[in-house]
Amino acid sequence: MSEDFIFGWHAVEAVLKQEPGRLQQVWIQTGRQDKRVQSVTESLDSLGVGWQIVHRKELDKRVSGVHQGVVAQVAESREWTEDDLLQVLAGQDAPIFLLILDGVTDPHNLGACLRTADAVGVQAVIVPKDKSASLSPTVRKVACGAAETVPLVRVTNLARFMRGLRDDGVWLIGTAGEAGSTLYQADFKGPVALVMGAEGKGLRRLTREHCDLLINIPMQGHVASLNVSVATGVCLYEALRQRLA
Repeated sequence: MSEDFIFGWHAVEAVLKQEPGRLQQVWIQTGRQDKRVQSVTESLDSLGVGWQIVHRKELDKRVSGVHQGVVAQVAESREWTEDDLLQVLAGQDAPIFLLILDGVTDPHNLGACLRTADAVGVQAVIVPKDKSASLSPTVRKVACGAAETVPLVRVTNLARFMRGLRDDGVWLIGTAGEAGSTLYQADFKGPVALVMGAEGKGLRRLTREHCDLLINIPMQGHVASLNVSVATGVCLYEALRQRLA
């Protein structure tokens, strides 16, 4: 596996907890001596992972973004495949709960969607192989650890994958501004996949045609639409409300 960098305390701590074997080296900004640093360095020592206290300029050279005083070099995680996902779903006791992102290319939006997906109990996030943001350090930072807990599955043919889900009894609910039904009229209680479109463009035609139901988010103000990560959060929490009830 190739090597990569992650940054931010949530992201580093998530790898330390979920996939400690990926950690290669950690750099921490000088001047921090709090309990968080002590806990992380003690864990690194127990794993035999090297770490250094360095000046902020050393961290700035390695990554671009707000690193919060910690950067880690890690072995790149293996991406999930369709087969991996199907094996995991086969062993689930709870009804299937998935998020499909059709062409979300902004890393901040992908990271925010992963974070919300983790919060509501989504079992996996599915994206097309092309025209989708990669699992970059920025995505991991924005996700605040969710990139290490929620599988991100890249599929070669999204329409074919959606047909397979439908054949397995998963209800596909997509969002579209012109849809006749609202978010609050949809039933999210059974096996379901929420399908969200790209920033600005929405769902592609084939993706839209493979949805069982199209819904809109009621808008009362002057703006025409919501940011995709915000819209995803609104829909996922309505789904969670129904599933908890």
